[in-house]
Formats: sequence, C-alpha cells, structure tokens
Amino acid sequence: MKKFISLMMCMVLSMSMLCSQTIQISGHVTDESSTPLSGVSVLVKGGKTATITDVNGNYTITAKPSATLVFSFLGMKSREVAVNNRTTIDVVMESEVTILEDVVIVAYRTQSKQVFTGAVSLVSAEYSHSPTPAYAMVADYNTEEYESVQDNRFKLVRDEPLSTFSADVDCAAYGNMRRFINQGQMPPKDAIRVEELVNYFSYNYPKPKNGRPVSITAEVSACPWNEQHRLVRIGLKAKEIADEKLPASNLVFLIDVSGSMYGPTRLDLVKASLKLLVNNLRDKDRVAIVVYAGSAGEVLPSTSGSDKQKIKEALDKLTAGGSTAGGAGIQLAYKIAKKNFIEKGNNRVILCTDGDFNVGVSNEKELENLIEQERKSGIFLTVLGYGMGNYKDKKLQVLAQKGNGNHAYIDNLQEANKVLVEEFGGTMYTVAKDVKLQVEFNPTKVQAYRLVGYETRLLNKEDFNDDTKDAGEMGAGHTVTALYEVAPIGVQGSFGSVDDLKYQKTEAPKTILNFSPELLTVKVRYKNPNEDTSQRIEVPLVDNNSAKASDDFRFAAAVAMFGQLLRDSDYKGNASYKKVITLAESGLGNDKLGYRHEFVRLVKTAEGMAK
Repeated sequence: MKKFISLMMCMVLSMSMLCSQTIQISGHVTDESSTPLSGVSVLVKGGKTATITDVNGNYTITAKPSATLVFSFLGMKSREVAVNNRTTIDVVMESEVTILEDVVIVAYRTQSKQVFTGAVSLVSAEYSHSPTPAYAMVADYNTEEYESVQDNRFKLVRDEPLSTFSADVDCAAYGNMRRFINQGQMPPKDAIRVEELVNYFSYNYPKPKNGRPVSITAEVSACPWNEQHRLVRIGLKAKEIADEKLPASNLVFLIDVSGSMYGPTRLDLVKASLKLLVNNLRDKDRVAIVVYAGSAGEVLPSTSGSDKQKIKEALDKLTAGGSTAGGAGIQLAYKIAKKNFIEKGNNRVILCTDGDFNVGVSNEKELENLIEQERKSGIFLTVLGYGMGNYKDKKLQVLAQKGNGNHAYIDNLQEANKVLVEEFGGTMYTVAKDVKLQVEFNPTKVQAYRLVGYETRLLNKEDFNDDTKDAGEMGAGHTVTALYEVAPIGVQGSFGSVDDLKYQKTEAPKTILNFSPELLTVKVRYKNPNEDTSQRIEVPLVDNNSAKASDDFRFAAAVAMFGQLLRDSDYKGNASYKKVITLAESGLGNDKLGYRHEFVRLVKTAEGMAK
C-alpha cells in the first residue's frame, strides 16, 4: 500500500511539473496557396507571451504543453491551435471574405445588389438614439480624411540657420500604410507622414546619463537618394523604466461603439486589443470603461487591475450601433479620470475610435479647445485608431497632439501587442513633455538643408525658448528620429533665391567662426512631466565625410526613401524601390521581432503594385 501511495505521489508530482514547465514551439505559417505569411501575430491564449512570423513565415514561441496558440492576421480568419505537447506546429491561414448576396441599404436607401468597393457590415442599433434602422447592411465607402501637407523645402543656411520642430513619437501613418498595402492598394499621398514611418522602428541610441530623461545622438553619412548631398540622422532616447517599476496607472478606456465601429477590424479588434493591455495590469493599476454612440455612458467604474476577469467581461458585452457623440464621451472620460486621479501616477484616457464624430462637439476647433483645457489637469490622452473606409486620421492627429499624448493606428492584433504590450511604458507613461529640437547649421559647411518629414510639427525659432509653447511628449524607452538632407558648400543646386530689397539694404553678413569644424549643433529642450520650466541639452556634430553608416542609419534612410516614393515627393531624387530594398536589407541588424523584415516585404509588395 505504501508503495502504491508513493507511486501515486510521484505521478502527481510529475504531472504538476509537466504542467508548470514550458516548451519551445516553432512552426511555419502560410496562406491557402502555400505562400509564407510575414507578420502573423502568434499569442499564447490568456497569457502575455507573443511573437510574429518572420519574412519567411517562421516563428518561435515559448508556452506550456497544455497551452493554446492564437494566430491572427489582417484579412485572414483567426485560428486557435492547441499545443498538446508539440514542439512543431505549422498553420495554414484562410482568407476572410464577406459576400453580399441580396439587398443592401446605401445611405438609408434600398438599392439592388451590385459591386461595392468596401466591406459590408451588419450594424446593431444598440446605444442608438437616432432613426438608424435596428439592423441594416451598411456599405463602407471611402470617406477617410487626411491633412494635406507639402514636403519641407530646402532652406539656405545664410538666411535661416535655425530649424526648429516638436519631437514626435506617433507611428499611426505606418500602420495605416501597411493596411493599404496588405489590401493591395497604394496609400493616398497625404496618408504618408515620413517621420511616422521612420519612428515606427526602435533604434539603438545611447541611454540618458546624469539623471536626465533624454539623450541626444547624431550621425552623418552619404544621402542614398542624392549622392551629392549628405544625410544627418538625429536620435533622442528616453530613459527606460521596467514595467513593474512604473507608477500606478489610472486608465479610462473611452470606446466608440457607434454603428461605424461594427466589425472584426473595428470594435472586435478594439476589445481584443484592450484585453492584451488588461493582461499586463498590476494590482495597483485601475481601469474604468466609458462608451459613446448616440450618447455617452460609464459601463465599468474604476476597477483594480487584480480583477482582470471583470474588466474583460465588461469589454465582451460591448456592441456597436447608432450615431457618434464623441465630444460627450471625451468629457465624461476626463471627468471619471479626475475622480480617480492618482497623484504622481499615470493618469490617462485611451480613446479607441475611427474618429467619425457626428453628434455634439465634433468640429476640430471645439475638440482642440476641449482637449487643451483637460490636459492641464495632468491627464494625458492616447488615441488608438481603428477601421477603414471612414477613418478620420486628420481629426485623431489633432486630438493626440492637443492631449499631450500619442496616436497609433491598429490594423491587427500584432500591432495592438506592439503598442500596448511591448511598448507599454513608451505608450502609456510620459518621462519628458514639451520636447523640442532646434538645429543650428554651420554656414561654412552647409549651403542648404531640408528636414525630412515633420511638416505638421514645425515651430518658429522663437518657440524653442518659450516654455508656454506646447510640443511633443516622450514615453519611457521611446526613441525619436529625425533626418536632414544637407547640401554642402559648393554643391550646385536650385535652392531658391529672392531679388535685392528695394526699400532697405540687405543686412551685412554675420561674423562667421571659420575655425569651427562642426557641421551643426543639435539643441533639445524638455520638461519633466510635473514641471513647467524646461531644461536644455545640446550636442555638436562633425562631418568627416565618411561613407560608412550604422545599420540603424541605413535602415532609417531606407524607410525615409520609401516614404518619399509613396508621397511622390519632389525631393525623392533618384530613389527607387530596388534601392530601398537593398538599403533596408543591409540594415536589418538584430531584428528579433521581425518588424524590419516585414518592412522589406511591404516594399516588395508596393514595388509589384507600382509596376
């Protein structure tokens, strides 16, 4: 009997050890035609572990033998696969196609079946206070909105030696660009903000020292799209804080549940995205949920992060329908955030929407004023954009900028995992606010320059020292990258000129320090999150005319070149998709998560469409 009991105890112990251990699982993901899929999100169901497939469709992940893996990719049906103690799991993803069969309602008019260019969704009228039909098939026409911008031009150093702009860590344009290309479309020119494509990727910049929250680095090499010019890369790195050491968070999920948010890439993706964040909450963190459609309401009072199941159940109950009272929702979300304010904590509203506000406070100016007033309370705003066909990028950019926050576009669960899990500190916790850069060029070295991107972030030179002027925020561990195309002294080019003045004499040339070997000096101003007075740091850069460049430099240059091609920029020089691919592949470096490989795949796809 004793032997039997001992044997049973050993078996139980062995089973317990088996359940607690983890194994490494590898596999290959393809579509139905056996084509490898790059960028497929692979998650351990109910856990925090996640990865994505590389450029060849391969992945590796660690999980328990009894776990379930979730595979998801835009345009494909999600799959759940039980591990069952296997170390190799290959998966075939199936296309997700919506078929329109009978009659649809177009702008509330019945019309015979025909071909549409958008998805067709069943919209529930729950939360609706409008005459929208209770259930209607609504065709998603392309009513997306983007701010029209003109590429920065070259400026002569003798006339404008200073270049000033606000730091920017948004990356919404990259996810949006990827969505278009994955759907087989070239993105609209105005949807491409080059700096957001470049800043989608992290770069290996030195960490801040001497207690500062930000460090500066600068590098110069040959310009890949104009061999006569030089390219300067300026990088900022925010201090890193381990997730467990981040201050307590008081979060309010503000979720658009209007009719336009119905569907797997809208509200369903919102719920899945926020569940990833909920999985990473600590006991000291708190979450409230506010929704808005025809009106706004609180569906979950502020709840401890220890009660994850309660938060997830509240998310699961949400359905879409009705008009969009976005302004009322924002006001209520801030009210609840103030009510549960945590001193020296991370107080933030997380807005999830397609930006299609049409009830109450809806025009850009009213929203700007509302957000500007609310940010003074120490509550910041993160804007997560969803959907396609009616996505209001322009409006969401305004909200994020005015709310001292950031803006990301979530096109799949992989991107949600990147923004809300991998980059949680950077997305959710600000370590430096009102971050401004000012670059002074040496007129003995530089004839003309142009800032690549940042057209919507430009500041006047006087704004740099003005602490009342709002600027960008940097989160824990985040990097900011800016590129300047520089025309050295003596290089021929058309950089613009003006006639001599008729009513006054042209100013005498300024005294030049000919002995300085510096190409430029980078100056940065920032404020600590709870302070109103800025601090300044600066770093000079000397150009030794080397053609050598780091992996990060080459990759960032490739991304910028791709952005200029997509914008069909007047300054793209001799850029080509082939050059982008070659340069990006030479700068892949240690691409553990496969984001750089995914970029190469996107460029190759765009090259094929361009042909």
